[in-house]
Amino acid sequence: MKPQRLAQLGLMLAMGLTTSAQGADLMTRAQQTFDPVPQYPASLDGNELTEAKVALGKMLFFEPRLSASHLISCNTCHNVGMGGHDYLPTSIGHGWQKGPRNSPTVFNAVFNAAQFWDGRAADLAEQAKGPVQAGVEMSSTPERVVATLNSMPEYQQRFEDAFPGDQAPVTFDNMATAIEAFEATLTTPNARFDQYLRGDPSALNEQEQEGLALFMDRGCAACHDGVNLGGQSYFPFGLVTKPGGDILPQGDKGRFAVTETASDEYVFRAAPLRNIALTAPYFHSGAVWDLEEAVSVMGTAQLGTKLEPNEVEAIVAFLGTLTGDVPKIEYPVLPVSTDTTPKPDPMVP
Repeated sequence: MKPQRLAQLGLMLAMGLTTSAQGADLMTRAQQTFDPVPQYPASLDGNELTEAKVALGKMLFFEPRLSASHLISCNTCHNVGMGGHDYLPTSIGHGWQKGPRNSPTVFNAVFNAAQFWDGRAADLAEQAKGPVQAGVEMSSTPERVVATLNSMPEYQQRFEDAFPGDQAPVTFDNMATAIEAFEATLTTPNARFDQYLRGDPSALNEQEQEGLALFMDRGCAACHDGVNLGGQSYFPFGLVTKPGGDILPQGDKGRFAVTETASDEYVFRAAPLRNIALTAPYFHSGAVWDLEEAVSVMGTAQLGTKLEPNEVEAIVAFLGTLTGDVPKIEYPVLPVSTDTTPKPDPMVP
């Protein structure tokens, strides 16, 4: 073989080995920063996921009579057929009132350190109680919820089956606990990125791996790591440069409302990025519909850098690999109301 051809083959072999080494290094770095979504539902401290409890929680998740109007259920704002959210900038609640923030997805929410954009609920059970009582959402009360559920014999029996050790199992707390049990099953495993994290380098193409490298090298992974690529910590929105008032409304000071600490003004929980391609519009304000625009905004606001168009495109391509197997949920048949079921309050006068 001619010396020139041998040199070309040597260069090609060296390039191949370098590319392979770089690929292995990228995978190792990713495995040290992120975790795949577990194949099975998450376990909950103090809340055993029994079949009876999960089944009850599923019914309650779709139960509109938990709301004063009998129109709004958990699924209204966290639609399991639409990426686990409602595809609105901010949700619409009782009396057609507009809520203050974008509805986070319920998918994989069990992996978040806390719930809501400001982290005011420690877990999914606590979170489930909030919207039921909020005047701008379901506008009900614990007493009304218990009266509603107790008015239907099937619910009485299902609560007894789900909470066999309780003398009076139909309670507001048990309602929330059952909903938490069901929501813990709403996970989306087997995304292509999960396959990559489990050792399959072919799960991500070249552009997606480039996006992953940029995601880590540019600093995105400093806030968006772990199983959910976010949902664990709180950061100022506009760490380097504050976005405009359309994206960061001045009246919503984020976690400050929870802690009343000046340093928490405009601080929000880092958004989980699992299934992000399914959950437009973006940010707590729901002001941005395009994922490429959202990535560009984050580059400027959080990283203090203007990402080049090809970098944004690569990062978005990587984010597309975070879409997992969406759970297939059959809509439950709910018990029929009785004469003692509280009647609905009108949504409008």
